[in-house]
Amino acid sequence: METPDPAAAPGSTTALAARLFAEKPEAELLYLAQNAARYPPAVGAAAVAELARRGLLPEAARPQPLLPPAPAETWPQLLGQLLRGLFIPSRRFLATPLLIDACLLVFGLMVLVGGVSATDPTGHQLVLWGSNVSGLTLHGQPWRLLTHVFVHAGLSHLLLNLFSLWLLGLLVEDRTGPLRLLLVYLASGIGGGLASLWWHTDGINSVGASGAIFGLYGLLLVLLISKKLVLDKSDRRAMLGLVLYLVLSNLLSGLSGNVDNAAHLGGLATGLFIAGPLALLGLRGHAHLVGHDEPGR
Repeated sequence: METPDPAAAPGSTTALAARLFAEKPEAELLYLAQNAARYPPAVGAAAVAELARRGLLPEAARPQPLLPPAPAETWPQLLGQLLRGLFIPSRRFLATPLLIDACLLVFGLMVLVGGVSATDPTGHQLVLWGSNVSGLTLHGQPWRLLTHVFVHAGLSHLLLNLFSLWLLGLLVEDRTGPLRLLLVYLASGIGGGLASLWWHTDGINSVGASGAIFGLYGLLLVLLISKKLVLDKSDRRAMLGLVLYLVLSNLLSGLSGNVDNAAHLGGLATGLFIAGPLALLGLRGHAHLVGHDEPGR
């Protein structure tokens, strides 16, 4: 014969308390549970028990499993990401890799197919591949104003210009978009070529992307001055000073070497002229070495 549980008996004190607290509103139960120290222990326990029966007590937070730490990237992985960003177009950087690939393609064809020296091409070889020549560009071959931007007088000339193009592209393409960058780049290359022809009245045979690259410097200057790049005052001044220093230092170095400063200045002026209206129309974002044009030898 089983002995009945006195706590469960209809007339027991516990059963009476349970029935009494079952009739209490939730607000009173919460008050009794939160202030249990003011009342006999049975009162607080009964309030907590009734809240638990009604499912009003929050469950103890279960500890979340710790995620394993992300593996550290190795140098080969970082180098692979860098090379992919340099040569492979993406949604964020489209124009810059395409321009770099175009220059590499033309140089590869010159060396591997055309037999041009990779370090010391002749002036005649540069003419065959589309250099900007006074006697030809203005006499029936205006396409040379564009093709000379993708032709380079040796590997060192090419790498210096491509490194400059890559750095400037990272700075401005994400703010302007690929089409505007292409517009400024190609127009500045043509403007630099025209300035070179105008300045060198005795004739010129010029190649290289530096006129177009100086146009990107003009675009970056406009972005900084118009505050389209989100920078604090000190960072803006520092970057503005750096850009001006690079432009002036390259122009000064061109005074003593086989460098076409007329193309540099023409490209810079064209970039500034085109970038001004672009900045007024609004660009995508609010948020360094420079190459040089070499007259063919």
